Amino acid sequence: MTYIGKIYHRSVVYLLLAILLLPLLATLGYALATRWGTTILPEGLTLKWIMALWSDPRFLSALGHSLLVCFGALLLSIALILPLMFVIAYYFPRLDALMNILILLPFSVPPVVSVVGLMQLYSDGPLALTGTPWILIGCYFTIALPFIYRAIANNMQAIHLRDLMDSAHLLGASTWKAALIVVLPNLRKGGMIAVLLSFSFLIGEFVFANLLVGNRYETLQVYLFNMRGGSGHFTSALVISYFAVVLLFTWVANLLNKSKE
Repeated sequence: MTYIGKIYHRSVVYLLLAILLLPLLATLGYALATRWGTTILPEGLTLKWIMALWSDPRFLSALGHSLLVCFGALLLSIALILPLMFVIAYYFPRLDALMNILILLPFSVPPVVSVVGLMQLYSDGPLALTGTPWILIGCYFTIALPFIYRAIANNMQAIHLRDLMDSAHLLGASTWKAALIVVLPNLRKGGMIAVLLSFSFLIGEFVFANLLVGNRYETLQVYLFNMRGGSGHFTSALVISYFAVVLLFTWVANLLNKSKE
């Protein structure tokens, strides 16, 4: 690659990064500004809005609700989908084409349409789940399935599952022992990518949370919606805090992944 070509590609990358970061930097500036209306730069800086946000019990409760529902749905998805994927990949590989179609079904129905059906099913009767976190965990479980299945399926193809299992059998391991000791550690990276993708998507989900639960189990996005009429500085602090939480969990997950290599 020529020198001019390197400069061109780097310029494109830096320009793209600037376009992506500029809205976040502007939001951060407004969250830290005392006043910012008639000047190019803020007239002063303060931590007042961020301190007010993180001292608000309602915000902390909403954040806890979002994390609980997200991690509950992710744990349920991993616990159910991993054994199923192993069985399909090792015993019934022809079913993979069918599974690729089935996992896209959650995206084929708009959330608003799904909410109408879910409210009719779970608003009364033996399973009155509307207004509880359990219905959100179930909804988020279906949303996370495509991300988790696709990421782990790609990882299984990369590690040559059948060759690993055959090698483990030659060494005397049973099928399920080989799956736990040999295959599962090799799926760590794919599982981590699946969890991070799903978490970043689920914590920002609004339609299901607002229509099925609303203020009865206020999540982070519902809290942001309810506070939209307040101070713009406070709302900006909330948005920046949301991104900071996602970045923090991403950093911790990457750190844990590197420490196990």
